[in-house]
Amino acid sequence: MLHNPDATRAALDILRSGKPFQWYVITLLALVIYVYLNEVSKKNWKGIAAGLSLYMVHWHAEIVNALIQHFTGHALWTVPCGTAFLLLVGVGVEINLMFAIAGLAFSKILPEDPGEKILGVNNRLFFAFLNAAIFAIAEIFLVKTPTFVWVYPWWGALPVFLTVYIPFFVVSFYCYDCKPRTQLITISTMALVNVLALVVFAGILKWI
Repeated sequence: MLHNPDATRAALDILRSGKPFQWYVITLLALVIYVYLNEVSKKNWKGIAAGLSLYMVHWHAEIVNALIQHFTGHALWTVPCGTAFLLLVGVGVEINLMFAIAGLAFSKILPEDPGEKILGVNNRLFFAFLNAAIFAIAEIFLVKTPTFVWVYPWWGALPVFLTVYIPFFVVSFYCYDCKPRTQLITISTMALVNVLALVVFAGILKWI
């Protein structure tokens, strides 16, 4: 039995529709651009790499979620309302723009020494797991609103923590420490995979 099967239809009804659009999206986009340009001016390439790598993993997760919806009839999570523009079945433009800067923002709490340990754990892993836990707990409150739905009864904070947010922050924080060439290759490869997936599955096949 599903928690809210009607949420899937509600999300599909507004998928990439211009009807719910609100002008504040332009302001949010401008703020994201400002954040990155500010970091470019500071030559904070490591922070930018952390931000872009998390953003690429975020898109990968959303594409997979949308494909699950296509093949099974229901995504793991969905956004039936409350967004000015629904990009994919489980992500509105507002949360998408938040994830665009999340890795960059949270990279600022990382100690300068990548080998430093906190409570016996490498600090990169420590903060990756801590941030993943915070984001997973935040979803518990989001699903109490009508704007975000965990569709399956077995999908909740723990699966989200393990399969979504840990990869987000582990990739982001380890990309932060990579050499510039490795950062470029990693981010470019993930971006290419995501773009190809969107072109094929959303543009050509119309699956997502």
